[in-house]
Amino acid sequence: MHPQLHRQRGAVAIMVALAMLVLLAVVGLVIDAGLAYLVKARLNAAVDSAALAAARAVPAGNNQTEQRASAQTAAGDFFAANIPTTYLLSRPKLLSTNIEFNGGTVTIDVRAEAPMPVSIMQVLGFTALNPVAYAQTIRRDLDMAFVVDTSGSLNGNRTAVKASAKTFLNKFNVTQDRVALMHFAYGTEVDNPIYISDRGFNRTSMLSKIDTYQFVGGTGSVEGMWNARNQLNRIPLLNRSAMRVIVFFSDGAPTGISSYFNMTTDCREPGVINSSDGDLSGLYELDDTDGVRVSTKCTLTRNNSGVLTNLTKLPDWYNAHNTYETRDDVSKREFPIVTTSSTPGFYRSVTSDLSTKAIAYRNIDRTARNLAEAVAAKARDEGIFVFTLGMGAALKSGSGYDNERGEDVLKCMANVADGPSRCYNPNKPVGMYCYAATEADLTPCFSRLASAILRISK
Repeated sequence: MHPQLHRQRGAVAIMVALAMLVLLAVVGLVIDAGLAYLVKARLNAAVDSAALAAARAVPAGNNQTEQRASAQTAAGDFFAANIPTTYLLSRPKLLSTNIEFNGGTVTIDVRAEAPMPVSIMQVLGFTALNPVAYAQTIRRDLDMAFVVDTSGSLNGNRTAVKASAKTFLNKFNVTQDRVALMHFAYGTEVDNPIYISDRGFNRTSMLSKIDTYQFVGGTGSVEGMWNARNQLNRIPLLNRSAMRVIVFFSDGAPTGISSYFNMTTDCREPGVINSSDGDLSGLYELDDTDGVRVSTKCTLTRNNSGVLTNLTKLPDWYNAHNTYETRDDVSKREFPIVTTSSTPGFYRSVTSDLSTKAIAYRNIDRTARNLAEAVAAKARDEGIFVFTLGMGAALKSGSGYDNERGEDVLKCMANVADGPSRCYNPNKPVGMYCYAATEADLTPCFSRLASAILRISK
């Protein structure tokens, strides 16, 4: 054989051998890198779920030590549940779950790895790959006013209402979130005012207060909303949380209005008038839910035809929380009572006329609905989200003078897209409305609201 031909064949053999090595390397890279990509994707999902679970678990504790332990346990459990211990021959490991508290913000950092052996790439000297993953969840501070309807129509559901309200409060962080609790019927009682400077809330006290609720009286929704907004706005501007929320629970349309009323008797106190299918009663105290009368001088009287005899007309403006001396102060006017359909932000026309039973019922019933929606709209103007929860079939049926559905009022208050078009404004904070058909749906509804609030605050 010619020496030159022998040399050429030797060169070809070397080139083939080198090509085989390159081919093996490419095949190994494709196979091992593909497996590593699958492991990395699964690891990322497991780390993300662990971080979110930790954020949800932070409220389970009465101090930061307990909260940190709860979050780390939840992160570990969810990590393990989302990636098997030998997934594609890897060895997933949660490296760290760090929980940092800073003012009203909780930052959760989760790190993990999943070392895995290689197959064909060993010919190139690689023995293992080590996919890593990192996730961070930030749970920002929250200011929330929680408003519970305790009117008489809910008496048959009182056990379920109490239980679900307590479950809802357990979703929030007692050292980081600020919460005010109040309940309303005729008037509104603020059970636990919101902390003005400190963070956190006294959940133990709130749970005890809920246990004492008595379910009697009408549905003075405006007082519940006014007090909720007032609690959030009591916090100085520079100390307010990034997320501000009102959560409002009720089973019916508003039936009560409050103000200083124009009476023939020497009544110098504000109070609540309740309208129930045309029967008007009051005045009831603003800060009491059980129907305590303001005084004999402020008690409504009627003749045999049901016409109010000592109430001359409705006031032009809602002024229940002014002083007697400033009840007509123009600078303190926020929400009109006397309105037309062209009054900005108001849907129902109201006059001050109380001359007949039917006219009085019309104006008071419309005012009750107008004011509940107006206070909610004003809260949204201030950056507050309004979440509403309605319970019971009565909300789906027409009620009141105009036979409007109570559910529509709650949807307007929450500013949701499937509510009446007259009150939906996508440029303002959009809340959530949840409907509980029966008491069995209450806890799931409250959980949905809590989840939405916590997602928004992240």
